[in-house]
Amino acid sequence: MKDSTKRFKEELNCVFDDNLHTKQWHNVVDWLIISLIMLSTIEIFLSTFDVVSDRYGRLLNWIDLFTQVFFTIEVTLRIWNADMLDPKYKGFKGRLRYCCSFYGLIDILATYPFYLSYFVRVPFTLLKTLRVVRLLRVFRYMHSFQLLSKAINSKKSELLVSLNFLVVVTVMMSFVLFFVEHEVQPEVYENGWSSVVWAFAQYIGDPGGFADMPPMTLCGKIIACLVGIMGIAIVAVPAGLVGSAFTDVMDEEKHEEEVRENIERIEHAFRWEKDQQHTGLSWVPAYKPIDTIMTKQFIPSDAVVEAVANSDDLHLYNLAKAVNAADSPMDRVVVVNTYRNRPYGCCIDRGSKVTIVSTSGHDEPITTWVAYHVAKLGGFNFVSKDVELSPDDPVSYYNISDPEAEENLKLYLADINALSAREGAWVVPMCFCIGPKSRLHQIHLVYSPEKGDEGYSHPKKTIQDVDKFDGFVKDFTATIEEQFGHKTDCNKYYRIVPNNIAYHLSCPNVFALRIESRVVYFAANRFGVIKAIADLLNKHFEPDVVKSLPQDMANPPKKRFGMRDYIG
Repeated sequence: MKDSTKRFKEELNCVFDDNLHTKQWHNVVDWLIISLIMLSTIEIFLSTFDVVSDRYGRLLNWIDLFTQVFFTIEVTLRIWNADMLDPKYKGFKGRLRYCCSFYGLIDILATYPFYLSYFVRVPFTLLKTLRVVRLLRVFRYMHSFQLLSKAINSKKSELLVSLNFLVVVTVMMSFVLFFVEHEVQPEVYENGWSSVVWAFAQYIGDPGGFADMPPMTLCGKIIACLVGIMGIAIVAVPAGLVGSAFTDVMDEEKHEEEVRENIERIEHAFRWEKDQQHTGLSWVPAYKPIDTIMTKQFIPSDAVVEAVANSDDLHLYNLAKAVNAADSPMDRVVVVNTYRNRPYGCCIDRGSKVTIVSTSGHDEPITTWVAYHVAKLGGFNFVSKDVELSPDDPVSYYNISDPEAEENLKLYLADINALSAREGAWVVPMCFCIGPKSRLHQIHLVYSPEKGDEGYSHPKKTIQDVDKFDGFVKDFTATIEEQFGHKTDCNKYYRIVPNNIAYHLSCPNVFALRIESRVVYFAANRFGVIKAIADLLNKHFEPDVVKSLPQDMANPPKKRFGMRDYIG
C-alpha cells in the first residue's frame, strides 16, 4: 500500500470511528453525517403531506438526490476502509463480512437499493421504507444505545437460556393442551400446530385474533393460566437481566473513565526535567517510583497497577532486575513511560542511515528509554519492541529462534530492514547487562560469533565495512574512557550467537551495543553518556549530514509531560 493511500485510510478510520470527541475536523464530518441523516428523515416526513409535496416537491427531490449521493460515497468509503476498523474485514470475504454486520447491513439497505430501481422495477413504497432505515445509523453516535448494546451482549447467554426454557416449557404445555382439548373441541384443536400457535399467540396479545379459541376443560384452563404467567415472565425476566446488566455496564464505564483519568495523571507525573550539570538538555524522566506517584498524584498503588495494565504507553519495572544479584538488590517497582505507534512498540523513520534498535523493551523498558534518546539526540531511526503478546511465553527479539513465531516479530524485522535498506546503513541493537562491579569493562561492542575475538577475520562477523567500524571503536573507546572513565571491549564477555537478530537482517553492518545497567540506569551522568554515544555514532557513520540538537530538548516549551509530546 502506498504511503499516501495508507495515510488517507488512517484519516478515514478516524472519521469513521463513530467518536464525536476526536480531532475537530473529524467531528465536523461526524456531525455532517448526522445532520444529513436527520435532513433525509425530515424530507421523507414532509413528503407525506400532499400540500408540502405539491408546493415544494422539486426541492424535496433535490434534497433526496443530494443525500443519496452523499451517503453512497460515504458508505462506499466505509466498506473500502473496513479493514482499518478491524483486521477481520480484510480482503473480499472480509468486506462481505462487514456488509453483513448490523451497521453494514443498514448502510447497504438504506443506500444501494435506490440504484437498483434503474435496472428492475422496485416499488416506490419499498424504496421510501428502506430509506427510513437510514435513521438507525444515528445509533452509531448515541452513547446510550452503545450502553444498551453492551448490556444485552453481556447477558446474551442468560437471555438465551431463559428463552430456551420458555420455548421448551411452552411447547410441552401446548401438546398437553391439545390432548385435553381435542376431544372437547376437535374442530378448534384439530392438531398440535393449532395448540402451539394458540400458546405463543398469547405472549403477544393475539393481535390478529387468529388464536381466539379459549380452552373449555379444567386442565386446559389451568394451562391457559400457566401460559399467562409465562407471558409475564417472558417480559419480566429479560427486563430484569438487561436492567441489571445496564447498571453493571454503567458502573464499568465509570470505572474505565477513572482508569483513563489515572493514566493521564500518571503521565503527568513525567514532567520534563533538565540535565543541569552535564548537557543542559531537557528530557522525560526514565522512570517514576510508584511511591512517588502515590504521594504526588494521590493515586493508590492498586490503582496505579491497574492504570499501567490498561495503558499502551506505561510499563512496570523492578529496578532490582537491573542490579547484579551479588549486590543483594532490594525490590523497587517503578513506572516507565514509553511511546507506542506500532503493534510491537515504536518505529520512527528520521531518514537516517543509522537505525537504533531496542530488542527487549517489554522486559527492560528503561532500555527503550536509553535507546530512544540515543536515536533522538543523534537524529537516527528508532525501532523498539515494547509489547509482549504472551507474557507467560515471551519471545526474544535479540536472539530469535523462529522469525515466523508471531506477526509482531515479522513486522518488527520488516520495519528494520526497510529503514536499513539505504546505502551505507548501520543497525545498532541496544541491550543491557548486569555484570558484577568487579568487571573491568562497562560497555561492550559485539559483532563476532566467537567470544574474545577482537579482530575482524571471523567469516560470520556482522560487520562488512571494517575500516569505518575500526575507526569508530578506537575513537569510542578513548572518548568514553576519557570523559566518563568507562572502559569498552569488543566481544570479551558477549558474542553474536547463531540465532542473533543480526543474522535476520539484510543490513551488512550490524553490531550490538551492550551497556552495564549501572552506567545508564542509575549514574548521575547517564545523560552525558547517552549524548556522547549519539555524537560518536554520528561522527563515524553519518558525518556528511548536518544535524542540530532537538529543539524541544534544547528549548522545552512549558507544561510538557510524558513521551506523547516528546516524540520527533
